[in-house]
Amino acid sequence: MHVLVTGATGYIGGRLVPLLLRQGHKVRCLARHSERLAGRFEGAQIVEGDVDDAQSVEDACAGIDVAYYLVHALSDASDFRDADRRRAFTFVTAARRAGIGRIIYLGGLGRDGVSLSPHLRSRHEVGAVLRQGGVTVIEFRAAVIIGSGSVSFEMMRYLTERLPVMVAPRWVRTLCQPIAIRDVLAYLTQAIELAGGSSQVYEIGGADVLSYKDMMLAYARLRRLKRLVLVVPLFTPRLSSYWVHWVTPIPARMAQPLILGLYNEVIVKDNRAAADFPRIRPVDFATALSRALDRYRTVGPETTWFDASDVRRLPREFTGVREGMFIDRRERVARAPASAVAAVFQSLGGKRGWLYADVLWKLRGAVDWAVGGVGFRRGRRSASDVRLGDAVDFWRVEAYQPGRLLRLRAEMRLPGKAWLQFEAEELDGGRTRLRQTAFFEPRGVFGYIYWYVLAVFHGRIFANLAARIVSAAESATAAAISL
Repeated sequence: MHVLVTGATGYIGGRLVPLLLRQGHKVRCLARHSERLAGRFEGAQIVEGDVDDAQSVEDACAGIDVAYYLVHALSDASDFRDADRRRAFTFVTAARRAGIGRIIYLGGLGRDGVSLSPHLRSRHEVGAVLRQGGVTVIEFRAAVIIGSGSVSFEMMRYLTERLPVMVAPRWVRTLCQPIAIRDVLAYLTQAIELAGGSSQVYEIGGADVLSYKDMMLAYARLRRLKRLVLVVPLFTPRLSSYWVHWVTPIPARMAQPLILGLYNEVIVKDNRAAADFPRIRPVDFATALSRALDRYRTVGPETTWFDASDVRRLPREFTGVREGMFIDRRERVARAPASAVAAVFQSLGGKRGWLYADVLWKLRGAVDWAVGGVGFRRGRRSASDVRLGDAVDFWRVEAYQPGRLLRLRAEMRLPGKAWLQFEAEELDGGRTRLRQTAFFEPRGVFGYIYWYVLAVFHGRIFANLAARIVSAAESATAAAISL
């Protein structure tokens, strides 16, 4: 089918589009800033437009069979509900005029008729506006989505990782029915095939009903962290949002509407989804959590979760936090072919060393050896050749594409997990873009202390390492030309 996806730059949409493409659908993505999707979804058509602009929406809807409406406002502004309703009306009007047969919408769980938070109420109102527009609408309502990168999940993740003792608001006792991201995507993709022409509202959730406190403690057990949660009734939603703001990277203006929703019990009461989608068996919380934390598992040509994430759109110089990872990214353009750049980064370590501050690299190896780690004793098997699984000093080759990509996983003793990735991207005129990214996933509070204590050294080492790789590649290329 011809499918339109709005919100493709978001968390759900960004994972949905590749699935639709693999299923053989012709996918068009509507985005306010089309450059954010440039090169991200091979085979998809990217059109620029805004759901506030009726003409751009009508143009995007032309020739479409099914549309996904994944646009939400996550704001503490007083008029966001009006904006949400207006955008939904604009979209469904354009969809009706274009003859779109079905709109698929993802909203939030919560019982109609009770005191819902403003944002949950707005989610339900958007669904109602879409259903009243003359197009068949399949609306899914979900609670917390368990997957790396989900705002709600990452908030829980940061709080649990950073606070050995949590003095928590009373909303941590609220019952919730979390659902795995895989199961959400399964419902969304199978909704295209759903028989029947009438609009439907489906409540979807995982196999377990838990409190938010239960979820955080389960996370701690899986990560082997000792955590204590003390519930106090004094936190207002505003105070809770500042608590989240101080402890996590999530700003208060985004945290407050989320927290207001956490006071509402969000449990599946209507089980029609199980009857109408019999192939989907939602997993339990422990399984969903394990999958979410398995960040380095490879998936098809996009070898890891961070290959398809916002890391691609980071500035050339970036040091900060994305999706629970500390990231240091450097880009340099070399006047040399990709093969020459790759030849340099795939020969790092061993007798050649690390091109910059070798004394510091050796000191880190000595510290690792002193505390029982592998240190620098292993070197490398070959001075220039690498294979999957090779040891490179205190790293291990986790991913390798000759002339293009090398990812090393740290095997030194660390309060977390670390990777160092190099990519060589061919440009015009015989040039190559080197993309060097260091990833660190901290474990507990000591992981954060470790990163921040060494941040100055990391910044200098990584910046100069990228520069030296480019310089070495250019020198090798000049020497080869002169022969």
